[in-house]
Amino acid sequence: MIVAITGGRGFIGSYLVQKHLSQGDEVRVLSRKKIPHCKGVNFFIGNLTEEDNDFVSFVDGVDVLYHCAGEFNNESLMQKLHVNGTQTLINVSKGRIGRWIQLSSVGVYGPYRKGIITEKTQENPLGVYEKTKAKSEEIVMNSGMPYSILRPSIVFGNDMPNQSLRSLLNAIHSGLFFFIGKENKSLVNYIHVADVVNALMCCASDDKALGEVFNLSQSATVEKMIAAFTSGMESDKKILRLPEGIVRLIASILGPIPRFPLTISRLDALTGRCVYNSTKIQEILSFKYSMTLEERFALFAKKK
Repeated sequence: MIVAITGGRGFIGSYLVQKHLSQGDEVRVLSRKKIPHCKGVNFFIGNLTEEDNDFVSFVDGVDVLYHCAGEFNNESLMQKLHVNGTQTLINVSKGRIGRWIQLSSVGVYGPYRKGIITEKTQENPLGVYEKTKAKSEEIVMNSGMPYSILRPSIVFGNDMPNQSLRSLLNAIHSGLFFFIGKENKSLVNYIHVADVVNALMCCASDDKALGEVFNLSQSATVEKMIAAFTSGMESDKKILRLPEGIVRLIASILGPIPRFPLTISRLDALTGRCVYNSTKIQEILSFKYSMTLEERFALFAKKK
């Protein structure tokens, strides 16, 4: 099988590349600059944010194109990459590829803090990243090409660029972490990169995935997450619990201070009660998680 991957040098894309190589597939990766030789990978130089690039050789004859490219930091590039770049690649891919697999985000649903979110929930993106990813999805859905869209929650793994979980581990190790609000009320939503890659490949190999959108997430209470972390770290430090109202007052006053760890966004993340239901991908594609979320958290803490 011939697969083409945008974002193949990124956190998720690099795992996807290695998984396909291990199966003996021909792998093409789109890159903005020349890369030292990587056995089994055909690199194609091109930039999706620039209009004068020719991507025909990258997509021609491809069985599956994974569109994993994403811009997380520079808002000025998000429209160019997520929207314009997707449209450009769609235009050149028509008639040249077997199917298109889009990596998106549950962020397109908007900032839900409670309730059960399914694929039928109305999208209500808030930030530039979320809005442009939603627009990118719309372009794919209206393209007329065979497609599947995967919406994972927060993706984590040993090589993750986001430092939030490592900061949390440091806070636990230093004795600075504390529980907020009532016990077993708050939930976290994460998914390991290995499961994201497996889900993408399920979408690529099963015709029942065509024309479908899938959520992908695992949930756990904050208490179970911290218990998994402390188990992995072999820590027995006692953790305090503070009322949410007091903590929010502190965060509102001190949060704007540069590098102060307790921001409103982090507080929201630790006090949410939202679940991204992933039953659909399990029922339609027989997808199975490789481990429980708690098992993954414990391993992540061990390898810190």
